[in-house]
Amino acid sequence: MTGKERMTRLLKRQKTDRIGLYEHFWSDTTNDWHDKGKFDKNQSLAEHFGFDIHSHWPFNFTADLDFKFQILSEDEDTYTGLDGNFATLRRHKKHEATPEHIDFSIKTAKDYYERIKPLITPSERRINFEQYRIEKAYAAQKERFFVWSGTNAFELMHPVCGHENMLMGMVLEPKWIAEMAMDYAKATVAMQEILFAKEGKPDGIWFYEDMGFKERPFMSPAMYRELILPAHKYTMDFAKSLGLPVIMHSCGYVEPLIPGMIEAGVDCLQVIEVKAGMDLIKIFKEYGDRLSLMGGIDVRTLYSNDKEIIDLELESKIPIVKEGFGYTLHSDHSIPKTVDFETYAYFVEKGLELGRFK
Repeated sequence: MTGKERMTRLLKRQKTDRIGLYEHFWSDTTNDWHDKGKFDKNQSLAEHFGFDIHSHWPFNFTADLDFKFQILSEDEDTYTGLDGNFATLRRHKKHEATPEHIDFSIKTAKDYYERIKPLITPSERRINFEQYRIEKAYAAQKERFFVWSGTNAFELMHPVCGHENMLMGMVLEPKWIAEMAMDYAKATVAMQEILFAKEGKPDGIWFYEDMGFKERPFMSPAMYRELILPAHKYTMDFAKSLGLPVIMHSCGYVEPLIPGMIEAGVDCLQVIEVKAGMDLIKIFKEYGDRLSLMGGIDVRTLYSNDKEIIDLELESKIPIVKEGFGYTLHSDHSIPKTVDFETYAYFVEKGLELGRFK
């Protein structure tokens, strides 16, 4: 089977030759493995390991596209700057990491309606047509499942106002949060309509939407249903109108939100972060007949660079979750450079061996 054929079937929970394969890597991991000569620098890790999915992120939702990024301060390891969302963030220079929230100009509904809402109208300026065209053709050539990728409403709001202001807004100004979420959902769909009309639709949609932290989601299931689910459903109804399955990435503990996510239209839940409290087997047993799964393999077992520890993790999970014909092998986050190249290669080999169907 080709990657496209395999993922098309796995997302419908139909029989395949094996489980799927995909992964995310921190950029310093890829650079480190390149520098050590572990694989051809002219070849991607996706090519080297034969991933089934190819993704592209073509939209830019920075509020003010004309704003020039301003560095406010810096030291040897970090820099602090003001961006086009009028947010002040501190970032690492030497490796990828979640930025530190310093300050946000947008703290209230009044701030949003006056300064941000007029800027987030759909625009071709926000779409990278050329790169989408290139990536789509590349995926077709490699016979991989091609996904449009990008953030959905929750992940589009917090870069503007910050998690703290957004979450407090859910309590104190819920109408603002619900309307802001729908504003972003409508802008997303409008730009997808423009892009797909010009360049053709993908094979699927991949939304990044980190809605949890350790052992808790950022909101209650009731708040999710009231404030976020309508925006999610709006975007996913559009995908379904085109016959496209929806994969949703969500870091953190989001198990209480899964019924609402299924209702919104999610076909596959990705990452299933073990260290946050997510349990792949439990989720499979409860939702595996309605939801495909990707991830849920504790990346900390790969940190060990110990084959026996990796074997225990894979052997305790893959034989169970593969039986639903809806599982794709992936770590429960991204691969850091503390993982040896040979360790990751073994992880793939062992995982796919366990994930083959007779």
